[in-house]
Amino acid sequence: MRTGTGAKPTTIDQYLAGVSDDKRAALQRLRETILGVIPTAEECISYGMPAFRYEGKVVVFLGAAANHCAFYPGGMVNEFADELEAFETSKGTIRFQPDHPLPAALVRKIVKAAVARNAKSKPKSTSKRRGKKKSQ
Repeated sequence: MRTGTGAKPTTIDQYLAGVSDDKRAALQRLRETILGVIPTAEECISYGMPAFRYEGKVVVFLGAAANHCAFYPGGMVNEFADELEAFETSKGTIRFQPDHPLPAALVRKIVKAAVARNAKSKPKSTSKRRGKKKSQ
């Protein structure tokens, strides 16, 4: 996705400015629902897509493609398979049409589950030198 000037977007607002009106409206509603669950999330662009970082980790992504919008909560989509029957899904992706958006209540459940998943995962280790201590 490129902005109107041809540059890659660096903010979610720039990303949304580059998509069609119907997709922009659907993704904006999705954005607002996500921020309703994690209001202190940092909005960012990661891997060229809008993302929401919470406590140092990306929780979910969203995006627009030629023929659909998508919500990327990661490898937990199967946990919600029954509630997602009306949508096209894969391991970490939920695709939807702008005129048939994901229900806000379901998005809230998925985002809460993604936050809980991230809280359980190990923090990224910082690189520490291993070896002998220096003599003083």
